Amino acid sequence: MITKKKLVVLSGAGISAESGIKTFRDAGGLWEGHHIEEVASPEGWDKNKALVLDFYNKRRTQLLEVHPNNAHQILAEMETEFDLHIITQNVDDLHERAGSTKVLHLHGELLKVRSTMDPDYILDWKTDLHIGDNDSNGHQLRPHIVWFGEAVPAMEEAITLVQKADIFLIIGTSLQVYPAAGLIGYTQPTTPVYYIDPKPAQIYNVNNPFKAIALSASEGIEVLRQELSTQPEKI
Repeated sequence: MITKKKLVVLSGAGISAESGIKTFRDAGGLWEGHHIEEVASPEGWDKNKALVLDFYNKRRTQLLEVHPNNAHQILAEMETEFDLHIITQNVDDLHERAGSTKVLHLHGELLKVRSTMDPDYILDWKTDLHIGDNDSNGHQLRPHIVWFGEAVPAMEEAITLVQKADIFLIIGTSLQVYPAAGLIGYTQPTTPVYYIDPKPAQIYNVNNPFKAIALSASEGIEVLRQELSTQPEKI
């Protein structure tokens, strides 16, 4: 029986940057002018909820003004050739808008909010979120984002996907944020690993067949698609 190869993709901020979404690591650790701890940590939330909500309201507004780029589009198209699963560190919905159907968000989703008391109380949310916007039990809603210092609930599912991958692709990430950066260690030893980034980080202790493609996300994925087009199926 011939089946499609399972291509598992780990995507990071670099793929969304081409759509105009800024990445905090491009500016000395500042994120839209704020220290990360101020707007992306439980401590920052406890200290100044209004600042955190304003920060994510602005990011939400920006997200609704940008569009998927060629890298997002090509990955979506590749679902016809591969059993393609995307594990993304990004909180935007650009993969989905491009047409990808199997997307796992490690760090949450900007267009969703959740209860501060019940992590399973999650709502779709495309407008501004304010102090006083509560769940059905009167508890404040917060951005549905995994902040620094919080657990990553989707990590177990991500590990399972990587363990079953026939091909593992890393695209647009500096591999500096853990535990996501450690996913490469869960690949099978014979699984080929491809890494697309204009400035690929040095990766140590990887014994897999490995190839770095030092190009932008949209340029690199086109090159890789051509390379993989000769091997989309397995018996």
